[in-house]
Amino acid sequence: MNIKAEIKAYIDSQVDQKRADMEALHNRIRHIFPKCRLWFLDGKDDNGKTVTNPNIGYGLQTMKYANGATKEFYQIGISANTIGISVYIIGIQDKTYLSKTYGDKLGKASITGYCIKFKTLEDIHMDILELAIRDGVEQTK
Repeated sequence: MNIKAEIKAYIDSQVDQKRADMEALHNRIRHIFPKCRLWFLDGKDDNGKTVTNPNIGYGLQTMKYANGATKEFYQIGISANTIGISVYIIGIQDKTYLSKTYGDKLGKASITGYCIKFKTLEDIHMDILELAIRDGVEQTK
């Protein structure tokens, strides 16, 4: 199965509201970054054990580790979780940046160093989420 088909199958597997929100968010990110690389991580390790929720990824950055190793990875990710949806903005160095910059403006969401979690798209201000996504991509170019 190709990546686009895996993404479609993952979105289609969600319950009604979450499926509609995931599809809307996926389409919005694709509109913002139409030529970005797409990723799909099924959440399983090399042994086939589930270790995380599946993720749809967008963009490309080279992650640099303290030991000098590097790894290509996405810049933005989305994932369904038990309560709603998580948006990952990977690679921002200041782990307080998202909450300080967007926390009061975003709506009903919890924000950690690189994750914005909310129940439905109706709970957040999509224009502010888009600003955070664009900002994260800009910081990880």
